[in-house]
This record gives sequence, C-alpha cells and structure tokens, in this order.
Amino acid sequence: MKRFLGYIVVGFLGLYLATLFVPGVKVEGDFETVIKTLFFAGIALGIVNFFIKPIVDLVTFPLRLLTFGLFSLVVNMGMVWIVDILFPKLIIPGLGGLFWTGLIVWFLNFFVPKKRPKIKEE
Repeated sequence: MKRFLGYIVVGFLGLYLATLFVPGVKVEGDFETVIKTLFFAGIALGIVNFFIKPIVDLVTFPLRLLTFGLFSLVVNMGMVWIVDILFPKLIIPGLGGLFWTGLIVWFLNFFVPKKRPKIKEE
C-alpha cells in the first residue's frame, strides 16, 4: 500500500515539477482545473506505474540489460505518454518535453519504497 501511494505522490509531484521546469509542458485551464487535472493525472500515473510498468519492465528486461538500465527511461517516457493521452488538458509537446518529464518521474521513482523481503525471527 505504501508503494502504491508513493507512486501516486511521485506522479503528482513529477507532473507538477515538469509544468514548472520543462518548457512547453503545461495544463490548460484556471487554477482549480489545473490542480484537479494534476491530481487525477498523478493518480493515473501512479496506477500506470504500479500495474502496467512491472509487466513492461519484465518484457523489456533484455533491452534494459543491454543498455545498462537506460532503457527504463524510455519505459518511463511511455508511461507518461499514456497519461498525456488520457488527459487532453495536460500538454506535453514533442519528444523533448516527454523526455524531460519522464526523466523527472524516473528520478523521483528512486524515492518510492521498494518491496523488502520479510525476515523471520526465530
């Protein structure tokens, strides 16, 4: 549950930081619409990262192995692109905006707690 909530927070924060720092990335509308769109897009990005990304990571494992993990940036760009398609008010222009937004989300995903194996104490 912590991981799922972490992905949602990272999704919201990553999209918010992208609207601040990446040229061209924006959300159309007034302040209330912007906050709602970022909130729901963050939830959608969290859901995509939690459910779809592990499957895509498994399928693309050979490519990630050959590129020493850099292909996971391309996978993150794909996850952000899915959310961009789902929310028409979220505007991420071209591959440059998608790259930098994916890079921000990729970096923030390092702070999401990973599953740890439970150690039995005897």
